[in-house]
Amino acid sequence: MTTSAATGGELPRLAVLLDFGAASPLSILAAARGLAEVVFLCDRSLGYVASRFDELDALAVTYDITGRSAEEVDDVVHRAGLAGITTFSESQLTRTAALADRRGWAFLSPAAARAATDKYRQRRLLAEAGVQATRCRTVRRITDLTAALAEVGLPAVLKPRSGAAGALTCLVTSPADAAAQLRDFLAGPGPSGREFVVEEVLAGDPSTAGPGWGDYVSVESVTHRGVARHVEITGKFPLAAPFRETGYVVPSTLREPDRRRVLDLTSAALAALGVQHGATHVEIKLTPAGPRVIEVNGRVGGYVADLIRRARGFDLIRASLAAALDRDGGATAGASRRHTFQYFLTPPMEAVALRRFDGVEELHRQRGLTVETFKQAGDALDWREGTLTYLGIVHGSGRDHRDVLELVDRINRTLRIEYVVAGHAPVRPRSGTADDTVDYVE
Repeated sequence: MTTSAATGGELPRLAVLLDFGAASPLSILAAARGLAEVVFLCDRSLGYVASRFDELDALAVTYDITGRSAEEVDDVVHRAGLAGITTFSESQLTRTAALADRRGWAFLSPAAARAATDKYRQRRLLAEAGVQATRCRTVRRITDLTAALAEVGLPAVLKPRSGAAGALTCLVTSPADAAAQLRDFLAGPGPSGREFVVEEVLAGDPSTAGPGWGDYVSVESVTHRGVARHVEITGKFPLAAPFRETGYVVPSTLREPDRRRVLDLTSAALAALGVQHGATHVEIKLTPAGPRVIEVNGRVGGYVADLIRRARGFDLIRASLAAALDRDGGATAGASRRHTFQYFLTPPMEAVALRRFDGVEELHRQRGLTVETFKQAGDALDWREGTLTYLGIVHGSGRDHRDVLELVDRINRTLRIEYVVAGHAPVRPRSGTADDTVDYVE
């Protein structure tokens, strides 16, 4: 155990089980000011934690739980004098839920955490509660596909039973296509024995959100003692193939009747999964028959906290910390002060490497835009990483939704991006992307 920061006076101590997720350690510490003394539980066998441990240890109270058994971690938690525990990482939800359950703390129950991280179980629970029936089957081997596709139908979505960021997720259109994609996923990095799900495709209705916007949204909520307070409906830019997100906008473009249907469905989904405490991020498809659940995530959604803070001045990270202390975080709907967005610079599915990435400095000089870059020329690219294959994120704000779309168009006209692309036939970049050009490799 390391205690390299002051105890923080009379503030309650709140543990955060750390891993890559929706909030950085610094943003968590900033959000907790005056609310709680945050301590971090750090398992350095996790690459994200190992790369930041020394820096974090100099800034906050840290407990090194590397290599400890569940009983040993529970003893550390017991001796730390904590008032609660939470996490902002998908990979740590079930572990956090187990620790919270043993202490009687406010967090997802173990059953709710399993439902939030198991896409097949989630579908079953939603169907059993009468919220939504979605055809879905699990597959572990190529031989499982015949029965799964016979029940689900084609085209279908193939994705991991547990996962995040749209990784290893694709559309399959034939039995041969499904077999090839599953074989590729199973042969890639990751634990043996992984399960995938095959589920029906939810057909979108682009007219609901309007031209230029995606046919889905997400709902950001904070639940306290079973009462879900919906903080925001986050609008989306259109998906990049196969199912990669390309950015968000707050507020969304939904009209009031659609907003109400989306929020009612979200409330029903959270109740069906037994969510009693904590932040959730529920993705909703806008279909011709009305909204339908894509999936329920039992944590803050990636990047949305920054958007909501800039648009409305509401701190979703702080509200999540308050929920872990069994407090009402004051999450209520309210008017946006500005229209904020994040635009992900997403390469085409066929890109295998980045050849050229110019124009970023020009964007920095333009009104209302800042750019984070994650890739540079020569970096490999792989669509199977899902959303995390992006080159960078452009953060901005506009006067209204039309202004946001004009800024995105300016982004695409300013950036000059070239890729190395696998394949023989020319590939046209998805509509609305930057000026993408390609080389071809076999």
